[in-house]
Amino acid sequence: MYQSFDVTSTPQFGKERVAALRAHLAQAGADGFLVPRADEYQGEYVPACAERLAWLTGFTGSAGMALILPERAIVFVDGRYVTQLAQQVDGEVFEGGDLIGEPPHLWLERHAPDGLRLAIDPALHTGAEVRKLKAALEKHGGSLVLLKANPLDRLWTDRPAEPMGRVIIQTDAHAGKLARDKIAEMAEATAKAGATALLVTDPQSIAWIFNLRGADVPHTPNPLARAVITDEGVAEIFIDARKLDIEAKAYLTQIATIAPPASFLERVGALARESGALMIDPDHAAYAVAELIRAEGGMVVEGADPARLPRAVKNEVELEGARRAHLQDGAAMVEFLTWLDAQAPGSVTEIQAVEKLEACRIAAGQRMQNPLKDISFDTIAGAGAHAAIMHYRVTHESDAPLEAGTLFLIDSGGQYVNGTTDITRTVAIGTPPDEGKRLFTLVLKGMIALSTARFPKGTRGVELDPLVRITLWKAGVDFAHGTGHGIGSYLSVHEGPQRISRAGMQEILPGMLLSNEPGYYRPGAFGIRIENVIHTLPAAPIDGGDLPMLGFETITFCPIDRRLIVPGLLSPEERAWLDAYHAETREKLMPLIEDEKAKAWLIQATEPLPA
Repeated sequence: MYQSFDVTSTPQFGKERVAALRAHLAQAGADGFLVPRADEYQGEYVPACAERLAWLTGFTGSAGMALILPERAIVFVDGRYVTQLAQQVDGEVFEGGDLIGEPPHLWLERHAPDGLRLAIDPALHTGAEVRKLKAALEKHGGSLVLLKANPLDRLWTDRPAEPMGRVIIQTDAHAGKLARDKIAEMAEATAKAGATALLVTDPQSIAWIFNLRGADVPHTPNPLARAVITDEGVAEIFIDARKLDIEAKAYLTQIATIAPPASFLERVGALARESGALMIDPDHAAYAVAELIRAEGGMVVEGADPARLPRAVKNEVELEGARRAHLQDGAAMVEFLTWLDAQAPGSVTEIQAVEKLEACRIAAGQRMQNPLKDISFDTIAGAGAHAAIMHYRVTHESDAPLEAGTLFLIDSGGQYVNGTTDITRTVAIGTPPDEGKRLFTLVLKGMIALSTARFPKGTRGVELDPLVRITLWKAGVDFAHGTGHGIGSYLSVHEGPQRISRAGMQEILPGMLLSNEPGYYRPGAFGIRIENVIHTLPAAPIDGGDLPMLGFETITFCPIDRRLIVPGLLSPEERAWLDAYHAETREKLMPLIEDEKAKAWLIQATEPLPA
């Protein structure tokens, strides 16, 4: 299995670990400490050795931050993790905070005690974060204490070793552009920004620029590495040579100088002294890097990572790879759903469903000679009330059967050399409740609204988000996560800067891949999410219109459970879209399926809605 079902949260140690941390801070002359989920690479997923937030608090979600003060300890999470937080941390030690509505810097601005000396590890926070923290503390006469060593690393005596995942080459057949050409683009952007060198600190950008893939963090093929690219196109990559086999090393030496990771800061210091102006992304580079540049007399040139947008706007090779990967994934999903429908209610558990789906993906990969490299995230498989936990992770302790009369939500994805997939389906187990069907149909209407949207150039994700929610809002309900996130090309399943949400300020550009995943969650009862991946199409004229409009192409194909749809709640246009989608799903997936039972199931599942 590509995922574990073991219980990894350790809330029972929270009290003693917080006490030990407070004692250490007192010796260091600090009153508090801020513990982010991030590591020094600022990625969404971190290796086991960097799970400091989980070690201290017990919370294992992918977004969070803990503020440890002399008399209070607060763990900030977003809406996806409120229920999970309550289950995973010691409520007598920690209280919950709102990572979106009142993140740590706003909380400090409003509630910090006067004169607070707050310590941070500057290697784990970005320059943008540090500016906000400093401004908040100064309003109360407080200060930020930059520690040279992270106290948690001293207290964490059995801390895992750093990862040594093998690095492979992402060939031009899948990347669509040579690494040399990407390095040249980065050099051009660096010179245009007035810098002499670019510091690439995001492993996703390292993977994309150098056409590499790694295995250092769970489910995301990023090699943990950094790079320097000069304005003249000279590249240095700082990566542990033990991760490179002969082929990878020979490939890299043709386009860059290879140096050990420990020498990165030394090289940054030398560049600051020699050439002066170094470009970094303040939203992704560690504050410690910027401080070093200034300390050595250099100038920090702040600018967005020039690889982010080119990485997000897929080329034709990447798009075609994504389409093929999603078709293969759709065939695996059909085989899984065929099996699931044949099981008696109550006879299958959440873990068994996860195991079966992974087996279907592996089998489809072998059959189509495009192996499953990994899952793209831990599968979310929630039955009944568990589905209401947006990022529920099933364990051996929580594993529950799929009982009759409930909804089962399964959110999953695969990593293939030609693309990264992400799909959610909510299905009926036995006879579904009427209220579940009503809300499922409202969620479906939102998904169709985005699938069929047309919008002018310059439109941002924040402006598309209400299209999906309006039907739910009219019914007096909503969901506490974004509507859509960017998706990488055999990279991270969550890729920026594009997203469709209340915070989606990036313009949606042709070539971007996004998820389309509205939902609804009723605590203690059920949860609903339907998710397809969509590709942004170039602007095209509309008959009788004045402006060309962008739109979306759906590239995920898998039946949507018709048993959960109330046809009378759909407009004629929505019914037409769904019937056409199911007809296309049948046409595209049937040639990829060999099992006769799965073929029969697919035919039945893609019939037009009844009149």
